[in-house]
Amino acid sequence: MYAWPRIIRSAFLVTVGDKVGFLARERTVAPPGWNRWLVPPAALAIHLSIGQAYAWSVFKTPLEKSLGITGTQSALPFQLGIVMLGLSAAVLGTTVERKGPRWAMFTSLVCFCSGLLISAVGVWAGMYWVVVLGYGLVGGIGLGIGYISPVSTLIKWFPDRPGMATGIAIMGFGGGALIASPWSTSMLTAFGNTSTSGIGKAFLIHGIVYAIFMSVGVLLVRLPSEEFTKEKAELLKDRPKASVAFNVSANNAIKTPQFWLLWVVLCFNVTAGIGILEKAAPMLVDFFKESSTPVAATAATGFVALLSAANMAGRFVWSSTSDIVGRKNIYRLYLGVGALLYLVLLTLGPTSTPLFVVAAMVILSFYGGGFATIPAYLRDLFGTYQVGAIHGRLLTAWSVAGVLGPLIVNAIADAGKKAGHVGPDLYATSFYIMISLLVVGFVANELVRPVNPKFHEPKVADEAVVVAEPEAEAEETVTEKVADKAEDDNAEKVTAVVAEVEVAEEIAAEAAESEAAAEAAEIAAAEENTAEATVAKWNEAEAADVAETADENADEAEGVVQK
Repeated sequence: MYAWPRIIRSAFLVTVGDKVGFLARERTVAPPGWNRWLVPPAALAIHLSIGQAYAWSVFKTPLEKSLGITGTQSALPFQLGIVMLGLSAAVLGTTVERKGPRWAMFTSLVCFCSGLLISAVGVWAGMYWVVVLGYGLVGGIGLGIGYISPVSTLIKWFPDRPGMATGIAIMGFGGGALIASPWSTSMLTAFGNTSTSGIGKAFLIHGIVYAIFMSVGVLLVRLPSEEFTKEKAELLKDRPKASVAFNVSANNAIKTPQFWLLWVVLCFNVTAGIGILEKAAPMLVDFFKESSTPVAATAATGFVALLSAANMAGRFVWSSTSDIVGRKNIYRLYLGVGALLYLVLLTLGPTSTPLFVVAAMVILSFYGGGFATIPAYLRDLFGTYQVGAIHGRLLTAWSVAGVLGPLIVNAIADAGKKAGHVGPDLYATSFYIMISLLVVGFVANELVRPVNPKFHEPKVADEAVVVAEPEAEAEETVTEKVADKAEDDNAEKVTAVVAEVEVAEEIAAEAAESEAAAEAAEIAAAEENTAEATVAKWNEAEAADVAETADENADEAEGVVQK
């Protein structure tokens, strides 16, 4: 049973992208020769999926009829989802930068698709608050993480065309409704759009299919390798203005006036666009209701599709154009011409349906273009270091605009109906407010200046910045330096040990010499004692011989005397 904690921990490490896991940043670095044009499809796989949020209106009427809720209540999942998009992008932006795009895309997949599955359960159970929490809260977190996940990666792959790169990805979010709206409508028609069973099945199939489709992006996304980093100079050779020689961290960025000026620019541009988008069909019908050419409800549905197409096209066309004319100039177009087009809707719109449609489409293209261009604008001002995290914090402007735009248009229109107003009079005040907001945004854009160098990451800390930045080559450089330092330290230690060994050998040699001398002295002493003993023996033998000779002489003398 002790194996289960290890199994659970291993699964957790893989899920959160630990260094040994498939989702880890180290495993996301592109191999040599990787084609950078494979990265935009990975981003599109995510954005086309989470762009389903723009098709939420398809579920509004079926939910109202099957669960007995009001129109205001049926809008809650979408509104909460947009709020959570901005909040999750702001709070988790730095984490996304640190863990890498694959981890972020996988987390987005889990949250967004889980939100759809939870919504299915809520509809089947007849508990609308579960739908709100599932789609709005859980799914909204997936929207935020998925929206920012490919942005900084694309900017790193396309330093020569950052506007076009982000436009490709964010175009998918705007175009997601073009796929989801007819697909959802056909499923609801087939399963039953007034029964909880049919609506629940539609949510279930959405969750499963989008999980499979988003997995393609998770598997395909890559970070630039060291080889590609060396090729940046060649890519920027013909576009010197595209290079950025400084970096600003996310924490420092929010301390600059440039960040808050762009916050105002994005918020008011989105407010002006989403005010039309959210109420497009009834607005067109109301505008021409009392005219000689009233618009049918079916035609109004086509108008919504045209606005979605303009929204998607603007994200690519205008953001790509910003690479040529510059970010500030393109926002002058969005905000200045946008205000003039609102004035056209007020004055000339009621006289011509085609003019009204074309003007609204251009405004929605500016709305989409504003979303797609803002990451490149941030990159120009703050560098690529933590542009994803900075972008996430700036998206809180979208959260505010997502509530502010519909609130202005709907509240004023409802009040006008109660006062007996009809036609364009229902929206005149709203349009004047939108014009004012766009003018304020235009002024804010004019006030944007280069960031004060005091907010730049210091040059002496470049190595630390590179380590913090999710780049494989930075990790390799630091590893080499650590290895070199370790090698130097080891060399010093080896030298010290060798010196100690030499000293020890000298001491041992001296000791050996002393011991040998002592042994020689003992041997000499022993030899001396042996010599003395030998001499003594020789003396004793000689003395014995002398004594014997003396005895013999004495015996001879005694014999002579007797004779």
